[in-house]
Amino acid sequence: MIRSLSTKRMELVQALKLWTLSVALPTFACVAGFSGPDAIAQSTGFPRRGTEQFPSASRTESPTNTRQRDDQYAQIAQEVDLIERQYSLLRRVVRLVGPTVVHIEATKEEPFGDRASSGTKSDQRSGKSESRKVEEAGSGVIVQIGTNNYVITNRHVIQGASLSNIKVETDSGASLKPVQVFADDSTDIAVIDINRSDLPTAKLADSRQIEMGDFVFAVGSPFGLNHSVSYGIVSAKGRRNLELGSKAIIYQDFIQTDAAINPGNSGGPLMNLRGEVIGINTAIASNSGGNEGIGFSIPINLAMTVARQLVDKGELQRAYLGVSVERAFNSGSTVTPGSPRPRGAFVKVIKPNSPAELAGLRYGDVILEFDGLLVDNDEHLVQLVGLTAMDRPIDVMLIRDGKQMRISVQLVPLPNIH
Repeated sequence: MIRSLSTKRMELVQALKLWTLSVALPTFACVAGFSGPDAIAQSTGFPRRGTEQFPSASRTESPTNTRQRDDQYAQIAQEVDLIERQYSLLRRVVRLVGPTVVHIEATKEEPFGDRASSGTKSDQRSGKSESRKVEEAGSGVIVQIGTNNYVITNRHVIQGASLSNIKVETDSGASLKPVQVFADDSTDIAVIDINRSDLPTAKLADSRQIEMGDFVFAVGSPFGLNHSVSYGIVSAKGRRNLELGSKAIIYQDFIQTDAAINPGNSGGPLMNLRGEVIGINTAIASNSGGNEGIGFSIPINLAMTVARQLVDKGELQRAYLGVSVERAFNSGSTVTPGSPRPRGAFVKVIKPNSPAELAGLRYGDVILEFDGLLVDNDEHLVQLVGLTAMDRPIDVMLIRDGKQMRISVQLVPLPNIH
């Protein structure tokens, strides 16, 4: 099951109680009917404790053995020094990025009890329903857009909360006052305007450059425990078509990581060892509700594309190419072991007067690369196009009649978006 990562304060208290109460104290009991040390000694043939006899030679070591052990300790110390230097780097990076990560609490009202879902006849007539206040905790990261500071987080962290009920706190405990919130449900990205321009901001990586196996760490508020750090690697890239909550997240290109991510990490950054943000932690795959080693982060390139449009235009403008596509291969395609994985999107239809027609795309073209990114399949191309900038020509690499070629296309806003 895929779960979002914000955590409810009430559930946190209950969960901690359950965890504490479920710890069983060790019990010491006789095994297989033995009632004491004498019985155990008799059954096993081992001497009673305190009666063991050891050769006198074992009580001392020769000078040669002592020197060998000292040499081994010295070798181990040298190797540990190398490891500790690496850990020292991680500690320095964590200290450096700490001020750019914030803890978020949002107080919301949600339906409560059976009446909330069905409602009594009197409630239905009066329009009343029962609700309760819930404190939901998450995380965020401070970035610079234009000349101002903003907090990027997940939409589901602050969804349903008024501005006065959203609390943002830095690692030093200082409060930041939200003055405006922008959000997009199709990407689960939210931007909080904190009306500041003097805060330390996160350094951003190019998330297109990450590779499987890269070391990463996550910073956030798991179970409300703010500014916690966990460590792992990039397990996979390009995770799409995940069933997430309300299924409203249309544009998916998740980074998968095994860094420990739990409820409360939502909106917090996934970072590389240079201290650069590579993603926004969003969801986990879990049967228990907690970390099971499979977490998902929105690539920071995607998150910043959305964030800038939300700040500049108040909404996400999706781009339009004007083609219908299908996979350039199918599950029955024969792949030779060791050969590259088949990729691409097969162009089936060119829409009249579209950017695709004006650029010269044709039926039967196979699009291999779009704006410098390899195209995995048709679904990948649709997502790439939707979130690509429209202020510049886009380079497209394709195969036509068995020959590779490049064309340039100028995207336009998606028609009838409202």
